[in-house]
Amino acid sequence: MAIEKQVTEAEEPVSPFARLFSLPGLDVFNVVTIGCKIEISDSTLVEGLKNTLINHPRFSSILLTGHGEQKRKAKWIPTKVKVEDHVIVPDIDPYIENPDEFLENYTSDMALSPMDMSKPLWEFHLLKIKTSYAESVVVARFHHSLGDGMSLMSLLLACTRKTSDPEALPTFVAPKKSKAKNACWSMVAWLWFIVRLVFHTCVEVINLDDVKRVKNAMNMTINDVIFGMVQAGLSRYFNQRYGLETTTHPRKTLDKICLHGVVFFNLRPNRDIEDLANMMAKGSKCRWGNSIGYVLLPLYTKPENDILEYVRQAKTTMDRKKLSLEPLFSYGFLKLTMEVFGLKALKNLVKRIFGSTTMIFTNVVGPAEEISFFGHQISYIAASTFGVPQCTTNVVVM
Repeated sequence: MAIEKQVTEAEEPVSPFARLFSLPGLDVFNVVTIGCKIEISDSTLVEGLKNTLINHPRFSSILLTGHGEQKRKAKWIPTKVKVEDHVIVPDIDPYIENPDEFLENYTSDMALSPMDMSKPLWEFHLLKIKTSYAESVVVARFHHSLGDGMSLMSLLLACTRKTSDPEALPTFVAPKKSKAKNACWSMVAWLWFIVRLVFHTCVEVINLDDVKRVKNAMNMTINDVIFGMVQAGLSRYFNQRYGLETTTHPRKTLDKICLHGVVFFNLRPNRDIEDLANMMAKGSKCRWGNSIGYVLLPLYTKPENDILEYVRQAKTTMDRKKLSLEPLFSYGFLKLTMEVFGLKALKNLVKRIFGSTTMIFTNVVGPAEEISFFGHQISYIAASTFGVPQCTTNVVVM
């Protein structure tokens, strides 16, 4: 094959979860939108990627899945990368009407288009349009087989610098440890779609300062507050959707509604964001790739007069899950299923589990100060995951 002729180094095996994320019908990838405060130079972006991204073997290798060939194992095949082929600059009118809507439609279209498996599975789209929150936008797409959120955030760390010190890498807020946090976990806030789900056509911007006030007043985490907000929103949605306010026994009616979410946990020994060089170092305990487990989370949607009851229920549920061995068990169970029964059985199992849930929660910690992306000051970062069996479009708040 032509691909095999491009090999420049030793081939590397593909992890079970990397193979899972590349299976037909379960093709999962991440889309990261980076808004910048100044117009982005495409030449600067290309040079920056040449000095950082392609130095990692996963981003300079082709994924050979071997689908349909039982005797052929999946491999990462190193290849020569032409960065210019991975940086896409579409011809867009800079004064286009409704640029925010255009950006939303553009990222949605990316979710529906397949990635070219004949080259490394990443790409950057440079949109030279001014939106409500940025002067220009970079939309990056990474196949999930390349790594999980912790790995990709460490990659972002290597591509950014502090705006106050252009030579210094950004620092990240270390997660505070409490008695309830004795297990590895990292919970996410997939907020944007939930607001759309509840209000359909009305988009509400939630002030993070308000979330912090509730967090401090009730002595819990931001993730607990956000999870409680999701539950409260779903409860109100069901009240409006099924007219339960006029029902004599709304609680009995809602008792029949059973929803579950999936929360992903980081299984690495070190829960902090690591420098990319440390993660790639030989013998490092901070593994690159997909090192994640999951737990199934029941969603509390019963009607309550006290809105804070949803937050209390969220904290109780999450504290119990943090102390359980469910994330480790789920990871081991999926791995055992693949080794014993093969990829087809693993695919069916994963689709059965995740297809029966309503939404996904997962997140990673972000930088503690303003940062720049190859010299372009960042105004915001938003991430989404596409290809999961859930009907939701999940937006990560970092």
